[in-house]
Amino acid sequence: TGANGQVGRALQKIYPQALALDREQLDITDQKAINEFNWDNTKVIINAAAWTDVDGAENPSNYSLVKAVNVDATRYLATAANQHDLTFVTFSSDYVFDGSQPIHNEDEPFSPLNIYGKTKADGDLAATTATKHYIIRTSWVIGDGRNFVSIMQDLAARGIGPSVVNDQIGRLTFTDTLARGIKHLLETNAPYGTYNLTNEGQPTSWAEIAKIVFEKSGKSSSDIQPVSTAEYFASKPSVAQRPLQSTLDLTKIEKTGFIPEDWRDKLNRLLG
Repeated sequence: TGANGQVGRALQKIYPQALALDREQLDITDQKAINEFNWDNTKVIINAAAWTDVDGAENPSNYSLVKAVNVDATRYLATAANQHDLTFVTFSSDYVFDGSQPIHNEDEPFSPLNIYGKTKADGDLAATTATKHYIIRTSWVIGDGRNFVSIMQDLAARGIGPSVVNDQIGRLTFTDTLARGIKHLLETNAPYGTYNLTNEGQPTSWAEIAKIVFEKSGKSSSDIQPVSTAEYFASKPSVAQRPLQSTLDLTKIEKTGFIPEDWRDKLNRLLG
């Protein structure tokens, strides 16, 4: 599911023979549609569909849809996985935490700061009802589509020097790394459960990443105006609160033998 998103497209590259579904083919918020879907010849459900508009989730008029996609659909798919003895893979987020810890392991209690984070946490709980489940917790996702790096490239090309927060700390996650990590867990029959999965490397801020993008685009890093999260959102009262510390501890997945590449190396290759 979620075939047309950044993660969905990366999964299709690594699983070219898989049945890739978008909402038109299977509306995962429709429990009846999931119950009636033909799961024959299916071994694994990978749910890459999600509501990801963090600020939009704060709008009360959107809540029912946010919950339907991030929570209810996850529960429906987990139920289908149990009924048909399938493995269920779904995605979690650093936003299930409040960012008060410098690094987050898989066992940290949920403490979301915003509606999006709460629905992702509730979705994680729903996913655990699948006997055979992998919850892939990730952060700062970069892939084929509109994301932070592509936005910074666009601003650099247009000669616009943006203000970028310098106190939110984490690591980038490239979608091909996510796809390879999932394939590794499935092929090695790793123990079921929750796994943090981002790229490796020294955690950094969004502002520092923006500077790298600008320099690689032939611009000056001084075009980036570093600001605090409080300053950046001071004039935007309707936006969601963000965690300041988003670094995920990768010890658990690395013990299975999967070592993600350094995010800086991946970013430099992407930018050429």
